Amino acid sequence: MPTLHLRHLASSLFCTLLLSAPLLHAQEPADEEDKEWREVALQLPEAPKAENLLNFYKSNSQSFAIDTKSLLVASDGTIRYTLVATSDGGAKNISYEGLRCQSYEVKLFAFGRPDGTWSRSRRNQWDAISSTGANKQHSTLFSDYFCEGRTIAGKVNVLLDKLRGKKMSYY
Repeated sequence: MPTLHLRHLASSLFCTLLLSAPLLHAQEPADEEDKEWREVALQLPEAPKAENLLNFYKSNSQSFAIDTKSLLVASDGTIRYTLVATSDGGAKNISYEGLRCQSYEVKLFAFGRPDGTWSRSRRNQWDAISSTGANKQHSTLFSDYFCEGRTIAGKVNVLLDKLRGKKMSYY
């Protein structure tokens, strides 16, 4: 009888190990996701040129364009680009920005000056993307062009094709 009891115990232990092994293995990728994210160093692009601007969104008072030559998928998983906002009156605001699909955030790196140089932003943090208010340019970039869920929608050429292939969004 004791031998039967030991066999039953060994069999139960073996089954428990078999059932728990996939759970233990499944936790490994989560550990990789928990690694601390590090932003790569900033390299500012050349000033945008009119012939490289691609309109993608129009609000009630502004139109927004991406400088196609500045678009970059960085090694840290961010998408970086020069954004040109033009008011209905013709005033332009130029900014170099980053967008993170994984966290639904945007960061302003620098402002473009009229002489083609950049002024770095004093604010050095990522902010949640807003999908409310008049200007929804970042949420439009996130949902219509750059991201698929929380992942980047492809390499630069794919993102540019998406920007070129879709009609401008009006809200």
